[in-house]
Amino acid sequence: MKIYYSLDDIGTIKNPVVTTGSFDGVHIGHKTILNRLREIAGGIEGESVLITFHPHPRKVLFPDTAGKTLLLINSQREKIELLRKTGLDNLIILEFTREFSKISSIDFIRNILAAKLRAARVVIGFNHHFGHNREGNFEYLYELGQYYNFGVEEIPEQDIHNETVSSTLIRKALLEGKIQRANAYLDHHYIIISELYPGSSTCREMNFPTMRLKIDEDSKLIPCDGVYAVTVLVDGEYYKGILNIKNSLPPEIRILEDILIDVHLFDTGHNLNLTGHTAIVFFAKRIRDELAFSDATEMMKQLEADQSEVEELIY
Repeated sequence: MKIYYSLDDIGTIKNPVVTTGSFDGVHIGHKTILNRLREIAGGIEGESVLITFHPHPRKVLFPDTAGKTLLLINSQREKIELLRKTGLDNLIILEFTREFSKISSIDFIRNILAAKLRAARVVIGFNHHFGHNREGNFEYLYELGQYYNFGVEEIPEQDIHNETVSSTLIRKALLEGKIQRANAYLDHHYIIISELYPGSSTCREMNFPTMRLKIDEDSKLIPCDGVYAVTVLVDGEYYKGILNIKNSLPPEIRILEDILIDVHLFDTGHNLNLTGHTAIVFFAKRIRDELAFSDATEMMKQLEADQSEVEELIY
């Protein structure tokens, strides 16, 4: 997958089949659009193209209201990794600014889709809007597509168990710790990508060493407090693990630095030091709430029980 951060960097893309949007979560609805992109591109010897934006438009347009409280399922690094796995050919990440937001839908079509990319086809999701004040829609895009000589297709609304798939539903499930539901909506495991840092000294002294994850984007959504069954990919190797999330502040107060995320990996060997390495953490299930322990013995007994449960859960 080729990645571009500026329209000026883009060379010639053969018969571009284009879609656009935030694609937070790269969920099953997004994958339906991307699969259709690849299908069309394959039929016309073309290439699939996604135009997305960073930061999220709501963060820029409504910084003190909707944007201030918006939590994103993926950091930009995570979104790139998930998009790479879909087989997308070209990813264009445009900086979203107030000035960019003022681009009209006709200028977006004329200057970007037609003049810059020379789009052969444009595919959009159900009820998609674009351009200044979200004035552009399918009908408008179809009409101008005839003028600028590109085809337009709208993907029907996608449902799972009669619930419309949306990033909002996925965020709600994650914040409630309903990992398996979120994973079903996503059509993949919820992930966190982070470097690994030294973890709890208490756990290390109990011969249950942990490593700490640190989130590099303030708007990254972290699931609710608790203990989770995870699989962790480091340097091409997969490890089963237990991950603990603990926020020392009330749920309505979110300071990222006060959210502690520690992971214990099984079967890493006594001499394996993964500190400083990059990990991809795949969440499988929330297995219990945070608990208070009377002593180290009680804590160790519970951690051993957690490990046994994860060993049975993840094969």
